[in-house]
Amino acid sequence: MSHEPTQSPFGLRTPPAGLLSGSGVSRRSALRLAGAGGLLAAGGTLLTGCGDDPAAGSPATAASTAAASASATGKPKEAGSDLPILTPAGYNPSSRRATWSQQFQTGHGWSAGGAGTAGYELNDASLFLQGTQSVRVTTDGSGRQSYVRRTGMPKLDLTNKMIRLTLRVDDTTHLHKLGFYLGTGSLANNFQWQFHTHSTKAANYVQSGEWVVVHLQWADVTNTAGSFSLSPVGVPSATSGFTDMSFVAYDDANSRVTYHLQSVEILPDTRTIFPRGAVSITFDDSYSSVFDLARPVMNSHGFPGTMYNIAQAAGTANYLTIDQMRTMQESSGWEMAGHAYSTAAHNSGYNQLTSQQVDEDMGKLRDWLTSNRFSTENFAYPHGAFQETSDGVGVDRIASRHFSTARSIIYETIESFAPAMPYRLKALTGLNDGDNVGGSTLAEVIGPGGKLDRCAKSGDWLILCFHDIVAGSPVASTQISQAGVTKVMEAIAARGMPVVTISEAMKHYS
Repeated sequence: MSHEPTQSPFGLRTPPAGLLSGSGVSRRSALRLAGAGGLLAAGGTLLTGCGDDPAAGSPATAASTAAASASATGKPKEAGSDLPILTPAGYNPSSRRATWSQQFQTGHGWSAGGAGTAGYELNDASLFLQGTQSVRVTTDGSGRQSYVRRTGMPKLDLTNKMIRLTLRVDDTTHLHKLGFYLGTGSLANNFQWQFHTHSTKAANYVQSGEWVVVHLQWADVTNTAGSFSLSPVGVPSATSGFTDMSFVAYDDANSRVTYHLQSVEILPDTRTIFPRGAVSITFDDSYSSVFDLARPVMNSHGFPGTMYNIAQAAGTANYLTIDQMRTMQESSGWEMAGHAYSTAAHNSGYNQLTSQQVDEDMGKLRDWLTSNRFSTENFAYPHGAFQETSDGVGVDRIASRHFSTARSIIYETIESFAPAMPYRLKALTGLNDGDNVGGSTLAEVIGPGGKLDRCAKSGDWLILCFHDIVAGSPVASTQISQAGVTKVMEAIAARGMPVVTISEAMKHYS
């Protein structure tokens, strides 16, 4: 890969070493600068981000607020003056401290290996986010498993806990998938999380050259082995007594991949806030069918929703009017949030525009929300696209200038409190009535052991994303029938799960 930085109106996506100087970046700005790239502040001062880690006071957060990034040589660098933040007060996360932490400093006791490992450095002082080192591993290009693991540790209790990983992949071009094992008996008995499968087309939660924070909850377990199992409704057979952990990576069998593991931590999970889990029901694109067909069903259960609006679409054919939006907000407790200002920008996707065009569209959108007395805190990416703009700036980084959260349509794991990365909120979309026109069937969500059961049993935050509602049968992946919506709402109500808007959910940890 070339080491030449990418120029844009916002600065350098991957800055060379030695450009940073000045005072430390504030906690608020550090939370808003997702990833490890850089932006230019007023006056041309280069800033770098370090990934969103909302657990104040944890070792990971201490590192991210003390230094904005690690340079190519691994030495932490201080940032210049703050990047201008255009949002209102926003949501500052409260402390979610780790109860157990492995930061991979000297003497950590973990090993690296696997049939798919070509080489490793267990004490890598060349690139790190915390302390003075991390673990670096390079796969061999065979598609076989590569790992960083430790067995025989003192027993760990993960009851009402989740796992937080801080990791980085230098170049994701040939990354296939990432996972994690927790178990006993040298991992003969284990729970497995496959938390990232890399896409060659869609936006990816894990992107090249970024320190990424991932939360793994009990609702996200993908497989079990040995004496461990999941009940029919997704309850794990054990949540304590674990002695073994393994972080695993697979390349695509075409070329090598280098990854870094900075920390594995345990912290309280969402159950401490919502014992029965929580659901946010969101809608994209401002379709008037939501007012006509979804709102009455939700009103009957007292459920509010979050509508992500396209400003220019308001009042046009098949789209909500401003009066309808206000009725939903004032009479039904809905939140009116932002999706795009111009219809053209929405239809193209922000990743097809320049960073200047994206910034201007988001600025107009926020002004439109303010002028109509709607919430200016929350945003959803058109088509879920938060990857780079046409001139190489991360769309999520631009969103952080204008909003307090940004929702994607990635759904590899259920969302958590506090979110691992508030500008990459995860949501399940493409829900359909079983006619194979969407990504997930109703049974996958409302059936035994489905998304709702797992969320309710593990206390997680499930964000659902709908678009257009139809009276008859859906014919597109962006549609669901009114009957299908009714089934979802009845299933949520039957489980006694609270329904909250995105704003309400975020306020629980502000």
